[in-house]
Amino acid sequence: MDIKSEVQSVLEEVLSLKGRASQFTPSTPLLGAIPELDSMAVVALITSLEERFGFIIEDDEIDGSVFATFGALMSFVQGKLDG
Repeated sequence: MDIKSEVQSVLEEVLSLKGRASQFTPSTPLLGAIPELDSMAVVALITSLEERFGFIIEDDEIDGSVFATFGALMSFVQGKLDG
């Protein structure tokens, strides 16, 4: 499974980024940098990640650092899959 492309796909679908997610690098800032990523979108994104990857994200696992950059989000997903 290619974590990068799967996470890009989820971001693209949930945020309707019109192809912008394909340009994301690990250092691409997310929270606060992408207008579409508001508090409601974070909830939808969490739900979509759970459905796509088949894991459960507990409330205490989530804070702003998870969504700080694309790389941080990929690392979080990888950690859940390895978990």
